[in-house]
Amino acid sequence: MAKLKKFTLRPNKKKGGWDLRQDKTNKLAKHFRKKETATKRNVLRKATGGESSVKIMKENGRLQEERTYPQKRDPSSSPG
Repeated sequence: MAKLKKFTLRPNKKKGGWDLRQDKTNKLAKHFRKKETATKRNVLRKATGGESSVKIMKENGRLQEERTYPQKRDPSSSPG
């Protein structure tokens, strides 16, 4: 099974809003004006191209949650 692409959603302090960036390359995948928009239903899955893992950070830079797409790819050893 291929490895999942890893992304992080974090606040953009300079421009405002939230940036979704690929962890390996730091390339911007998508910019969102509001965190609520980014975390709605399937928005992150579509923005990352499907099979991926997304870390969602809080305003203070701490990890809020991590989502795996599709959910069946979530490691069984992780809680949640």
